[in-house]
Amino acid sequence: MEDGLLSPRSDLIFKLIFSRNMDILTAFLQAVLDLPEDEYEQLTIMDPHLKQDFNDDKSGILDVKIHTKSGKVIDVEVQVSNVPQMRERIIFYTAKMVTEQIGKGEEYEAIKRVISIVITDYRLIPENERYHNRYRLYDSETGSQFTDLLEVDVLELPKLPAEHDNTELWNWMMFLKSERKEDLSMLEERNPHIKKAVGILKELSQDERTRLLYEEREKARRDMVSRINGAVREKMQETARNLLTLGVPIETIAKATDLSEDDIKKLQ
Repeated sequence: MEDGLLSPRSDLIFKLIFSRNMDILTAFLQAVLDLPEDEYEQLTIMDPHLKQDFNDDKSGILDVKIHTKSGKVIDVEVQVSNVPQMRERIIFYTAKMVTEQIGKGEEYEAIKRVISIVITDYRLIPENERYHNRYRLYDSETGSQFTDLLEVDVLELPKLPAEHDNTELWNWMMFLKSERKEDLSMLEERNPHIKKAVGILKELSQDERTRLLYEEREKARRDMVSRINGAVREKMQETARNLLTLGVPIETIAKATDLSEDDIKKLQ
């Protein structure tokens, strides 16, 4: 970000801001979800600390997991890099939040609703231009709901319209997306909770330890993306070689693998 500010899109910075300031977290959740107001009267952060999460796996997930007043489980995570099988991973972790609730000898009625909020800095849902997509278990023909126990909310920053759409969610998305202090100053005037979040962001940006953790986190993320991209490219090259042996035209292979025709020729 410009002006020396750390990016709130970093999962590290996001967690430091939202997991340690209940009023900010509450305002954000209210902008995203349609839960009854009394659910926010007693929010419990399951792990507001960083040491265990960060030191054990620098490339893992730094999410914010919350229990509401009635026991609903909400997990919020930020994804900056486009990684393969993201939708499958979201389903896996959402399902895991369900199974974690059932201990030995407990009944299924103990299961509480789980909600995954996934914020992406890339387009995850190409099917439409909505920046907030909410998914639940419905019958696609009748619209009847099977259960409300599972919900996935996907927030895509690249889809955010330039013009304000008169929602609080737009303000929060713009806070995460902003690259300039001028944009943040505009948001501060609209929302007191965002004003507080901007103040915390400025404090974190001036803290030497936080900057070191941020840089280490970013390096780990870039290394992970590099490994994933390398593995994907290697797989594409293997596919291209197999297609070449079958006599498939290079032009067709290029379309199927996203490799350039020159790169494919080198594999011959």
